[in-house]
Amino acid sequence: MALTGVILGGIAVVSSIVVTIGAFALVGTTGDAVAEIVASATAQPLEQSEPVEPAEAAEETVAPEPEAAAVPAEYKSALTSAGTYASMMDMSKAGIFAQLTSEYGGQFTVEAAQYAVDNVDADWSANALASAKTYQEQMAMSPAAIHDQLVSEYGAQFTVEEADYAILHLND
Repeated sequence: MALTGVILGGIAVVSSIVVTIGAFALVGTTGDAVAEIVASATAQPLEQSEPVEPAEAAEETVAPEPEAAAVPAEYKSALTSAGTYASMMDMSKAGIFAQLTSEYGGQFTVEAAQYAVDNVDADWSANALASAKTYQEQMAMSPAAIHDQLVSEYGAQFTVEEADYAILHLND
């Protein structure tokens, strides 16, 4: 059982590295394309129109709302990585946090990783179910073994509730 967890963990690490490299390559090419478009754009003078008389002043002026605190770039990067891990690899919240903070993974700060897992758009129960189906189809594991793998600290690291949901809907 522990060997299975170690093997699956190794596969997850390798897969996450490949996905991260691909995501950063995609982001890098998008930035070049945007820079090219901006460089080729030409400014056009605005046409003059008739002056518009100001409307009557409103009795009450509403103060603009203060801008939300800017999210640091590291937090945004961690959130992007978390989204990739959640949507493409069906990882758990704890698994993503561990991957983001790992010296062999994202190497993000604990704060950036926590921001990412708290703000990523993910359905953890659906991810647990997808992982469970993978274990069943590719490794021919029993429901009990799948449940153990889903909740293992050396495995997928889903919560007991998420694993229970996955086992309940495994054959739907």
